[in-house]
Amino acid sequence: ISLAFGGRMVGLLGVLVSMLASCVAIHMEGAGSHSMFTCEAITIRMCQGLTYNSTFMPNLLNHYDQQTAALAMEPFHPMVNLQCSADLRPFLCALYAPVCTEYGRVTLPCRRLCQRARRDCYKLMDIFGVSWPEEMECNRFPDCDDPYPRPVDLLSTSLSTEESPMSVQRDYGFWCPRELKVEPELGYSFLGVRDCSPPCPNMFFRRDELLFARYFIGVVSIVCLSATLFTFLTFLIDVARFRYPERPIIFYAVCYMMVSLVYFLGFLLDDRVACNAASPGRFRAATITQGSHNKACTLLFMALYFFTMAGSVWWVVLTITWFLAAVPKWGSEAIEKKALLFHVAAWGVPGTLTITLMAMNKVEGDGISGVCFVGLYDLHALWWFLLAPLCVNVLVGVVLLLAGIAALNRVRMEIPLEKENQDKLVKFMIRIGVFSVLYLAPLLTVIGCYLYEQSSRPVWETTWVTEHCRDYHIPCPFQVLQSSRPDLTLFLLKYLMLLVVGIPSVFWVGSKKTCFEWASFFHGHRRKE
Repeated sequence: ISLAFGGRMVGLLGVLVSMLASCVAIHMEGAGSHSMFTCEAITIRMCQGLTYNSTFMPNLLNHYDQQTAALAMEPFHPMVNLQCSADLRPFLCALYAPVCTEYGRVTLPCRRLCQRARRDCYKLMDIFGVSWPEEMECNRFPDCDDPYPRPVDLLSTSLSTEESPMSVQRDYGFWCPRELKVEPELGYSFLGVRDCSPPCPNMFFRRDELLFARYFIGVVSIVCLSATLFTFLTFLIDVARFRYPERPIIFYAVCYMMVSLVYFLGFLLDDRVACNAASPGRFRAATITQGSHNKACTLLFMALYFFTMAGSVWWVVLTITWFLAAVPKWGSEAIEKKALLFHVAAWGVPGTLTITLMAMNKVEGDGISGVCFVGLYDLHALWWFLLAPLCVNVLVGVVLLLAGIAALNRVRMEIPLEKENQDKLVKFMIRIGVFSVLYLAPLLTVIGCYLYEQSSRPVWETTWVTEHCRDYHIPCPFQVLQSSRPDLTLFLLKYLMLLVVGIPSVFWVGSKKTCFEWASFFHGHRRKE
């Protein structure tokens, strides 16, 4: 509050006396304009639409411009918006933006107007942690005729003298604490309130829990990065070995190699990208980064979301190629002719979704992993841009996979094959089945975690507001029917499965042939040396 009112101000009485003296002198001289002040149109939003539209600066509290006066009035915005008293807004404006007549006469707020505004609103001010400033003590104002009629007390039946923030008989909804407010041009929102952002690094977990989670994600990302990088390098050693229908596994591995790399970068960067730095001098705490104004956060989001979606699409492409090889009996050359279409779908769809999310400003910092992603706080974005595409890909891929396996099994049962060929077909079916299980089990677990998080997050957020409303000096929720906090294990499982889903590519390339190729590669490299 001391910041909002510009620190320790000069006594109001002395200011009023000097201003009245100036105005009396001006009036006696018959001047048509102020010698010290100039009338100007009111630009303070709270004071627009009153019975007057011009004011002067400095005002009665010695604010030298309307921007400073508006900043000083900011703590009273919740009380005015909640209409605790119809006298509060006229009183504040009479003080912060006093009427300025063409002859320079100053109209002071009356004592009774001040007393009624303070009496009606002091309980609600206590909820928001706002105290009545010394400069606004009612006995400092003249005892004059009240120009305003006695209003109806909108909250007199709702608040009693003994009530605390927890016992208010009215739900005021979520009010953004001043510590979490951000500049309007950023377009942030938190719990449905604009120009507000969640606290960082995370609103639900302690520092020691977040530290453990950060190292856990870092270790798992290194394991996944090593596995997918090994798959990709194996492909580079012998490109001709991986032809269609199994070629999509390589692109699938590349996608999850990039995903694990982004999470590893998040581990290294700590909170520097996912969080906005605190501004102690302006009562602002560290908040979650949102939107595309942070370039590093945007780059991490683009890479993580694009390659996550692309990896999922490449698995669908893999099931399509298996289906084409099993049902219509397409050969490798025939499938490879459709490679351009596969690439357009696998890179084009994720690219379109990524650009759409950036245009909609749906980028959000992840205080747990240190990266930026989508759907961490915006549940609508979580459903439409993450869960829905993943569910569609899983459904399409499973249907094609089952159809291909059924066709291969029918070939094995109906067409007599040599024992060697039949054994190869059985091994191929087993590899397809094991690879698919190793991919689908983690992915379905991730989808399950997201669904549980989506359904539970409103309760978690209400619990968080209930536990921190007194600390932030905001209204507490009324009649909390259910209280629950998230378990860190759920989030650790989600990140584990997000990264483990890329490891099955090692299963496909893991064979004696791969060992021989690597041995030949290192042997040939030594011979060259």
